[in-house]
Amino acid sequence: MRVLSVTSEIHPLIKTGGLADVAGALPLALGGMGVECRSIIPGYPLVMDKVGKAKPVESWPDLFGGAARLFSLQQSGLDLLVLDAPHLYARKGGPYADSSGKDWPDNWRRFAALARAAADVAAGKLAGWKPDLVHAHDWQAALTPAYLAYGPAAGVPSVMTVHNLAFQGQFPASIFPELSLAENAWSVDGVEYYGGVGYLKAGLQLASAITTVSPTYAQEIRSAEFGMGLDGLINARSVVVHGIVNGIDMDEWNPETDSRLAQIYNARKLAARKPNRKAMETRFQLESDASPIFCVISRLTWQKGMDVLAAAVDGIVASGARLVVLGSGDNALEGELLGAAARHRGRVGAIIGYDEGLSHLIQGGADAIVIPSRFEPCGLTQLYGLRYGCIPVVTRTGGLADTVIDANDAAVNAGVATGIQFSRLDVPGLLNAIHRTQSLFADRKTWSAMQKAAMKSDVSWGRSAARYHSLYSGLTGQ
Repeated sequence: MRVLSVTSEIHPLIKTGGLADVAGALPLALGGMGVECRSIIPGYPLVMDKVGKAKPVESWPDLFGGAARLFSLQQSGLDLLVLDAPHLYARKGGPYADSSGKDWPDNWRRFAALARAAADVAAGKLAGWKPDLVHAHDWQAALTPAYLAYGPAAGVPSVMTVHNLAFQGQFPASIFPELSLAENAWSVDGVEYYGGVGYLKAGLQLASAITTVSPTYAQEIRSAEFGMGLDGLINARSVVVHGIVNGIDMDEWNPETDSRLAQIYNARKLAARKPNRKAMETRFQLESDASPIFCVISRLTWQKGMDVLAAAVDGIVASGARLVVLGSGDNALEGELLGAAARHRGRVGAIIGYDEGLSHLIQGGADAIVIPSRFEPCGLTQLYGLRYGCIPVVTRTGGLADTVIDANDAAVNAGVATGIQFSRLDVPGLLNAIHRTQSLFADRKTWSAMQKAAMKSDVSWGRSAARYHSLYSGLTGQ
């Protein structure tokens, strides 16, 4: 079975969040199930650095305002198709925004080009390889089902995966004539969305199947609270909506072999986590004592509940615990957390930015990871926490609810508890979850049992990839 994955980022070449991790890991997991997956990605500067002296396998004389070429290469076990369009991607800054954080004004054009190129490959443009199915990820790839439906590849089935419904790719109607779509695509059954062009809406409307990255999130987005204006469409297409929880790369995230750790360890040798704890204390300039260390590794945004966390820092410190924060996002929240670190020197440490190696060390040394999201399609940091025995403290929403077993009395007594869930997302609710965690931490036998149960959790891609394989098979008849 041949599958073309369409994504705006992919680990390890280019990453801003969990989308890259999923886009990089799922093809590898599917490869062991007889799926030949190729991923088409934009040729950002970091990506083009990997192309080297490879020769283009296809070209376009004019793709949304300039010439473009397609390169084929292998990287980290991935089979990649890189779309080199310098007029769209060869610029300083991130994949979606400039160095000041402002969205590129031509993002509509940049990602329409990616979708159009993917549809051309699906139609047979690439000699010797044509996919049986196209899998598009998030709004940046979501016009792909539209280019399929209204073009020569209309018979090729497609899957649209929503990693976060909050990001939809909405643009003014004035861009529609420049998309080179059929005139009848401008309709409520096509790409039109409240008088403009809706990229994610188009993908949800026109894909053969829709997946979200957890079963609970698949149900939540059918409500007005979580549906972000698209709940009506999602309910209308509910028969083709599937919730499939993400997995993680078990080799990349393995405490027994992780070179980023100060000391490797496993569930039988939890005492070996101590050097990681010490290294983390040094890095964040924390006092060294026996109190629990809570960590946060996150985008610092409202969705992630970071405003509640910032307001709760004084209470966390007053409880006797310590806190480390690694992340970036809203400038005001960054300032609040840096201020908290200055206010509570030795008890709170904060590093603004993202450091992949440091995130591994934190998971290997902290006692618990706090994830107070208002909504969370899946979440990956709690999966990393489970894998590393860093107990997740999470809101009961989306993929967090699906992947963490709350330490209620029944779960603790049965030896299956892997974390702490809470429903009330405000300062008292978060502090109550912190206090629950501290009580469990104080009982070393119970805490060790929770760590071992967490590290036994199946957070691999095995079962989830099998569900994707089953979905693909149903759509292609293979």
